Amino acid sequence: MRRALGTGLPAGVFFAAFVLVESGSWPGAAVVLLVLSPFHGIRTARRMGRAWPGARDMDAADRAAVVRATRRGEEIGDPRLAPAVDGYADGLRRAAEEDRLRRPVVWLLTALAVVLAVYDTLTAPTGQVVASWLAVVLFVADIAWWPRCRDRLLARARRAQRVARRAPDGG
Repeated sequence: MRRALGTGLPAGVFFAAFVLVESGSWPGAAVVLLVLSPFHGIRTARRMGRAWPGARDMDAADRAAVVRATRRGEEIGDPRLAPAVDGYADGLRRAAEEDRLRRPVVWLLTALAVVLAVYDTLTAPTGQVVASWLAVVLFVADIAWWPRCRDRLLARARRAQRVARRAPDGG
């Protein structure tokens, strides 16, 4: 529940702000917040649950320690958590593979966002133009920034996984 709330609420607030900037509609922003937050939060929690099923059997403090050590590429420090580092690193790798398959969709959406932003620049009010170009900036940032960030994250996860496998209880 915390994972769903922790990812869903920020996404809902972010996109509700988009709606507010574009349309100036508080009711529209409220609908986006109330619909997108639970939808995105539940989807993210379920996706991570499938990618790292071992997390269900851990308490929150242990899960946070595993995530922190794996994402930083550090030794876990607690040998009983070494198998969880291995499982989380595998889950990150699987999620990254799924994301790589979706990259062409991001390129297509970026192209459509550019076309829409140009059209809005010629025909729409200022708020809509700002929102359209902000969407273009976010898509371009995703294309330019996320693959490098993902690759660094996976390299650190592999490093943590190698260290965890050498741990006495690491398998």
